[in-house]
Amino acid sequence: MRMLAVTMVVLGIAATPSAANAQDHTGYRQIAAGNYARAERTLTTELKSFPQRPELMLNLAAIYRHTDRAGEARALYESVLAQPDVLMDLSADTTASSHVLAQKGLRQLSGVQLSSR
Repeated sequence: MRMLAVTMVVLGIAATPSAANAQDHTGYRQIAAGNYARAERTLTTELKSFPQRPELMLNLAAIYRHTDRAGEARALYESVLAQPDVLMDLSADTTASSHVLAQKGLRQLSGVQLSSR
């Protein structure tokens, strides 16, 4: 199963979803515009309907990471890792597994925590 992952923008890797798939329900446009509060509302609503979608969890975890809520981000990254791995489209020609993205997010959390000491 392939899904569109827009988390890479927040994780620091440029990702451009295809125009047809760049729907607001993933929070992509809001995240790209730096509107984390609005993206968080969108993602929270979507997760109520689709609680197992890794792209939603990854995007919300990235928002939490960027808004200094490491504990909440860590919980979401770990939730993604507890599910089956899903191949996700990052762009028209780039894919990554949901587990790789979650692990990258966790590593970035660790880096943020270490640098703040």
